[in-house]
Amino acid sequence: MEQFIEFLLNHWILSGLWMAIAITLLIYIRAKAGNSISPYQATLLVNREDAVLLDIRDIKTFESGHIVDAINIPLAKLGERTKELEKFREKPLIVVCQMGHQSGDAVKILEEKGFSSVSRMSGGMAEWQTQSLPTVK
Repeated sequence: MEQFIEFLLNHWILSGLWMAIAITLLIYIRAKAGNSISPYQATLLVNREDAVLLDIRDIKTFESGHIVDAINIPLAKLGERTKELEKFREKPLIVVCQMGHQSGDAVKILEEKGFSSVSRMSGGMAEWQTQSLPTVK
């Protein structure tokens, strides 16, 4: 530990640059990803505020198992199919993908189209299934 502190003090410019890069990367990832909620919070939003689940996986994966009442619009077609979601504009939207990595892109697309209450479910369907929450085929 003493050597680490000594290194930081001797190379303060290098250490400062690494910290700046790390902070910038974290801010970028956070801004790109949008608001993240857990599967538990998603369940509460659906039950209390009548939230809508948007599954952005491809149709084949969606049909192999999805959350009850989820709407399927693949991420590749989301930009051109947002009109299908117009009737849900006033409700909270929860975007679900397989692992929670692609949903940030979908949140960004929806926010650009004027949807204000959009969140992504952290962990995606993998986390949903890990927690043994119900799915339908």
